[in-house]
Amino acid sequence: MARPIRVLVIDDSALIRQLMRQLLGAVDGIEVVGSAADPYIAREKIKQLNPDVLTLDVEMPRMDGLTFLRNLMRLRPMPVVMVSTLTEHGAQVTLEALALGAVDFIAKPKLDVVRGFAEYSEVLVEKIRLAARARVARAHGTQMSVPEQQPLSYRSTDRLLAIGASTGGTEAIREVLERMPADAPAIVIAQHIPAAFSGAFAERLDRHSKMTVVHVERDQPLLVGHAYVAQGGRHLRVLRSGARWHCRLDDDEPVRRHRPSVDALFESVAEHAGANASAALLTGMGDDGARGMLALRKAGAATFAQDEASSVVWGMPGAAVALSAVDEVLPLQHIAHHLLSAAPMEPQARSRAAVI
Repeated sequence: MARPIRVLVIDDSALIRQLMRQLLGAVDGIEVVGSAADPYIAREKIKQLNPDVLTLDVEMPRMDGLTFLRNLMRLRPMPVVMVSTLTEHGAQVTLEALALGAVDFIAKPKLDVVRGFAEYSEVLVEKIRLAARARVARAHGTQMSVPEQQPLSYRSTDRLLAIGASTGGTEAIREVLERMPADAPAIVIAQHIPAAFSGAFAERLDRHSKMTVVHVERDQPLLVGHAYVAQGGRHLRVLRSGARWHCRLDDDEPVRRHRPSVDALFESVAEHAGANASAALLTGMGDDGARGMLALRKAGAATFAQDEASSVVWGMPGAAVALSAVDEVLPLQHIAHHLLSAAPMEPQARSRAAVI
């Protein structure tokens, strides 16, 4: 039998530590090897116990979770699942933790912690197992990447770009948008994220992009130079109205357990944009987006998947590849260039690009 996943629980709450021990300890293939009330104790227990995965509270005494995580990813990178509060501050700190190298996060219940964690147990176990398989690298910070040379102008009013992602996607999407010029075609984005976090996610992307990043909270037209992030807990779909595209939110049932669903977004883009679209499926667990990407390819859209080496989890992109839904499999740093290259340039820009 395979060795169980060894978990160290780091949380200043004795109740949370006890609940995590009970929930995870009852699962085959997972062993809670220890717990720690603060990062200083955790540091020693990591040396002693050599865990495979850490669960880490965001807010703790003596040293906050971000400082501990920053030091950990610099000195001893390992899979970390953050335990976050469902608040605006909790969302911002969690996104920063993901930027520092945390694999994923789970929300800490605000009320009735015992019942809340029991309801989250299936998700928590899934994230622990996922983290144990994830690719973890030393953090390099979140400074602006140097973009590849891009043509300066696109006939972008008749092009639409779509991006879908899950685990690892908050940082993968950030890197793609960093490489986009200010006048890129409109981009629609579905990232699996809770409703309490999607607004902070859009704000973070906006700070790191030349494009204007919008947290979609109402139906609205899609504009050149804008990227539209689906609101957590709601599907984002694209519709055609005359000569323009619009995005629409709805509360339909989850698709493959997700809302927003990448499949829901991609299928709407396939129906209403077809060959005028380009799409990328980035890192993520499961297979959401694979069928939607196949629909896009059949409709004539250019389709790209992030490669396994640069993905935190090669679930969603791998599923699309298995369905023969992907034109090219690419490292993350090449995704933006290929999405843009699939968008036709103005004749003047095409000549200028040829000279370059």
